Amino acid sequence: MHESHDAPADTATLVPDEDAPPRKPFNARGSFVSRCPECRLPRLNCLCPYRVTAESRVRFWLLTHPLEHYKPTNTGRLIGDILPDTQVFTWYRTEPDPRLLALLDDARFAPFIIFPDDQADYAERVVGPDAVEEALAASRIPVFLLLDGTWRQARRIFRRSPYLDRLPILPLKTRRLSRYRLRKAASSEHLCTAEVAVELLRLSGDLDASGALDDYFEVFNESYASSRRHHQIEAPTAAMRRLLARR
Repeated sequence: MHESHDAPADTATLVPDEDAPPRKPFNARGSFVSRCPECRLPRLNCLCPYRVTAESRVRFWLLTHPLEHYKPTNTGRLIGDILPDTQVFTWYRTEPDPRLLALLDDARFAPFIIFPDDQADYAERVVGPDAVEEALAASRIPVFLLLDGTWRQARRIFRRSPYLDRLPILPLKTRRLSRYRLRKAASSEHLCTAEVAVELLRLSGDLDASGALDDYFEVFNESYASSRRHHQIEAPTAAMRRLLARR
C-alpha cells in the first residue's frame, strides 16, 4: 500500500507552502537537472500538460513522513493533482498536526487507515470494503488515510501515532502488481502511494477517477524514467492521449 520504494508513498506539490516543512536543497543524483516548479519533473518531459481533475465519492488524506516532501519521485502528490480535495499532513511523532486532529473529530467524515491486516494486536480494528458503503449510506464521506513514506516509515507512523489508534483499519486486497519504476521495491506486490489510491478508487466504484489517476501515474512513471535516460518522449502514449482528451 505504499512505496517501499514508497511503502505508503511520497509527496510534493500537494503541500501548500505554508504547510510544508522548510525547503532544503535537493542534493541527490539529478539535482542539477532543470525541473518544472509545478510538477517537479525535468522540463524535458514536463507533466503539467496532462494534469486533469476528477470527482470522487471518497477523499484521501496523506500523513507524510517529513523526508518524503523532498523527493521528486514521490507519487502521493499525484493524488492531489487529480483529486483537489486531497489533504496532506506532515507527520511528527511528538507534534500531531492540529488540522488533522480536528478533521478526525469531524462527524462528516469516516476515516479509514489503509494498512495491512497482518498483525494480531489490532485485528479487532480491521474492517472490509462494506464499511465504506455503510459510511456512504449514513451520509458520511469515506476518507482513506494513507501513511506516506517507505514501508519502515509507514510502520513507524502507524505504531507511534496514538491518535490513530481509534480508527478502523482497511487493508487493501488487490492482485495488482506495481508498475512503479523510479524506486526499488522489496516486492512487486508493494504498491506505491498513487497505485494504492488507484485501487481504492476502483474498489469504491469511482472508476472514472481511478482511470484518470492511473493514466496520470503512468505518464509520470514513463516521463520520469525517460528523463533519467535524457530521452524526450516525442509521440504521446495512450495514457497521454486519454488525459489530453479529458482537458
